[in-house]
Amino acid sequence: MMDFEFSEEIQMIRAQARRFAEERIKPLVDEDEKVHRFRPEIVREMGELGFFGTIIPEEYGGSGLGGFMGAVVISEELARISASWGLPINMQMMGPAYTIYKFGTEEQKQKYIPKLVSGESLGCFAMTEPNIGSDVASMKTTATKTDKGWVVNGQKTWISNAHVANVGLLYAMNDPNAQPRYRGMTAFVFEPGNWPGIDRRPIEDKFGLFCAPTGELFFEDAEFPEDAVLGEVGKGFKIAMTQLDATRLSCAARALGVGQACIELARDYTLERKQFGRYLADFQMVQSDLAEMYAEHEAARMLVYKAAWKRDRGERATFETSTGKYLAAESAVHSANLAMKILGSYGYSTEYPVARFLRDAKSYQIVEGTSNIQKMIISGYVLGRRK
Repeated sequence: MMDFEFSEEIQMIRAQARRFAEERIKPLVDEDEKVHRFRPEIVREMGELGFFGTIIPEEYGGSGLGGFMGAVVISEELARISASWGLPINMQMMGPAYTIYKFGTEEQKQKYIPKLVSGESLGCFAMTEPNIGSDVASMKTTATKTDKGWVVNGQKTWISNAHVANVGLLYAMNDPNAQPRYRGMTAFVFEPGNWPGIDRRPIEDKFGLFCAPTGELFFEDAEFPEDAVLGEVGKGFKIAMTQLDATRLSCAARALGVGQACIELARDYTLERKQFGRYLADFQMVQSDLAEMYAEHEAARMLVYKAAWKRDRGERATFETSTGKYLAAESAVHSANLAMKILGSYGYSTEYPVARFLRDAKSYQIVEGTSNIQKMIISGYVLGRRK
């Protein structure tokens, strides 16, 4: 398959990520999926290889090498083997580390970013609540100012790394009566396992992403110090949207990885499997399925790469990121469905990873803004109502 015209630096980053995924993750993934095992040591190894430093300057432990495009190709290559292991790019760098870098005080940057980049600390970010998903500005978790700092009450759910994270970002309402509501939101940097009043519980029953921990956070008069505020009080919604522009990009790249894996697996199977005395690859309907998979995947790929390219040029890329994330998610699910159809009973079994690809691909239609939310953003730009 023809590749995008990457710089030598990006090609080296991709090759390193592919080697790591093939040599370190692939031998473990089938067994780990069965028992839903998360390996924090793999996160640290990723940190040692610089996977979490492509958009973080050297003074905070990063390299600044590769930029957003570097983050995209790393996410893509990791997810090609295991979608679960593409997720740490968001949990360490695109979410907490990058957002703290953009909005944090110098003290916050020095305290938290280097350990996130190295993998010594595990990260998370907490937006979603039991009754609040896409409508971020309607969240119910509150942060009340006191003489000593802040008192936080509420619940967050479906939070990746919730029960294993050392540091995270929390979004809460400091003024629930603000109009418009988004002006009453504040962002915080917090330490889930160290601060009183925070309870953490894993979510065990999931459809996919079995090697990526997911959980809930409960805040009951949780005490946050004054210096936990990230950026300015009341500016949390802007910070959340800035973070999502980055985490959506990595999410889109992970969808590309899953889609690529489905294409490769289906292609190889059709060249080996015979029915009615002919290879499956010789049947026109199978060829049609493969063509659909490839065309949709390549279109999504170019959109995601364009978004990363614009970000590396210092340009805003919300439109391109949402477009890429939408198409990458939809094409990954379509490719996984078609791959399962092509492999038949073998696709439905655990002998091949197609069932895992399908389970994991479905997550991309939900996380970091659902496909419907992406279509709302896209149409806003098409209609000229967003700029």
